[in-house]
Amino acid sequence: MGRPRKPENRELPYRMLKRVRTLKSGKEWIGYYFLGRNDEGKRKEIPLGTDYGEALQEWARLSRSTAPKVIRYMSELFDRYEREIIPTKAPRTQSDNWAELKQLRKSFDNAPIDAITPQVIAQYRDARTAKTRGNREIALLSHIFTMAREWGYYDGANPCAGVRRNKERPRSFYAGNDVWSAVYAYACQELRDSMDMAYLAGQRPADTLKVSKGDLTDDYLLVAQGKTTKKLRIRLHIDGERTGLGRFVDDLLERRKLAGISSSTLITNPGGLRLSYRMLNNRWNDARDAAIKAAKEAGDQPLAARIKAFVFSDIRPKAASEIEDIGDASKLLGHTKEEITKKVYRRVGEVVKPTR
Repeated sequence: MGRPRKPENRELPYRMLKRVRTLKSGKEWIGYYFLGRNDEGKRKEIPLGTDYGEALQEWARLSRSTAPKVIRYMSELFDRYEREIIPTKAPRTQSDNWAELKQLRKSFDNAPIDAITPQVIAQYRDARTAKTRGNREIALLSHIFTMAREWGYYDGANPCAGVRRNKERPRSFYAGNDVWSAVYAYACQELRDSMDMAYLAGQRPADTLKVSKGDLTDDYLLVAQGKTTKKLRIRLHIDGERTGLGRFVDDLLERRKLAGISSSTLITNPGGLRLSYRMLNNRWNDARDAAIKAAKEAGDQPLAARIKAFVFSDIRPKAASEIEDIGDASKLLGHTKEEITKKVYRRVGEVVKPTR
């Protein structure tokens, strides 16, 4: 009988060895070897590489055997996707993906990749209490499996394909002028500037906050949308007259000049520091809470409830809803299809004439 195998080799195929070394950097190195013989019949360790899957393939070739199936786990797939794919996306998408991946890991991290079936995905969908977020998580998981096929981790059909998503209803809240004015009255100057810019330019919060002097020409505000990379030129004057956006920009630049602010970013705090989304959100919450309190003290509970439902991202749909021409609204928002603008962003009914 031969010598008993070391613990680290007991899970490996016959005549395959694993060597583990700790490098000077503190990282652990793992290499695989085939226990063979040289021409003189003496023991010879043949390197198989550091990737277990590739090592098995080479082991099979040397031993003339069929390679055992490599069991890969979802955690390995998640790690590579998080390392190589998420950083290539837009900042807001990265943030969303990290949150979605955190949820997916709770259910799938320790599962073998081959164990994920359409039935498992459907069970995850049904168990998820946040139905809309659940749809986004399944969409991310679908792309992860697409990458798994490209990387050679998986050769089956995408288990997310054909699985029904939870039915979604687009957000319908519309911020009327009473709600807008209530929050605006308690907003600090930089929050007011953010609200005005978001409404007049019709852009997302991230694109609103990043506008700089370099984006201004004599005729246009230049926008490169972070989420879609869509490029827009928003008019600052029409037929020789300044647009509302143009007048707002003129006023903002004049106030910055008087305050001695030299920052290239247009929307800043009084010290000239660019607002981050968190800073904007904090100011928004303070103004909204003050507006809610004032409405309650005035005995207007319905208004207080509407103010509470108002979030900064509702400003973009407000802009889309208050532009009469759907085509103009769709272009301002950077949509390729008017149907998206109509279904998701137009939150007021069409103006029509009565029977008489």
